[in-house]
Amino acid sequence: MKNALDSQDKRLVAELTRDGQLSPGKVGEATGVTAPTVRSRLKNLMQAGALKVAGLVNPTRVKGLTVALVGISLMSHEQLGEKLDQIGALPRVNWAAAVTGRYDIIVEIVCQEGMDDLYRFLDRDLSQVGGINASESFVVMKSRRKWLLLPDAVIETFTK
Repeated sequence: MKNALDSQDKRLVAELTRDGQLSPGKVGEATGVTAPTVRSRLKNLMQAGALKVAGLVNPTRVKGLTVALVGISLMSHEQLGEKLDQIGALPRVNWAAAVTGRYDIIVEIVCQEGMDDLYRFLDRDLSQVGGINASESFVVMKSRRKWLLLPDAVIETFTK
């Protein structure tokens, strides 16, 4: 498995970051390699878990989405990694990170039913994890350059 991107991988990722719909041929033209090389490198990067190609949504342009950041303080730091894994696996969670500062973990969640969905996340989903001393929520009112990979709970309601 790859632990680091070489210069060719970085150029490939940069092109896809600009436009994720580019064909391997177009990416190859921009990076100076052949389309089969692009496909091979993409496959290797995805298998290594270094790259995921996905559709992102702009939450300011998709009605009904609420984005919130939740700061979480744990009762004990002994299980920080385990709690991070458990919280990161919750269905509304877009990403979770162990951080320095006032909180132990910061989580970005995406809700589709506004405050009711945020309340369910805090009351039901987060409380099932256990070992949480306190949490504080911050609803994102406006943002710039924010694109979302939709979490599982939102994808399920999108496809109904």
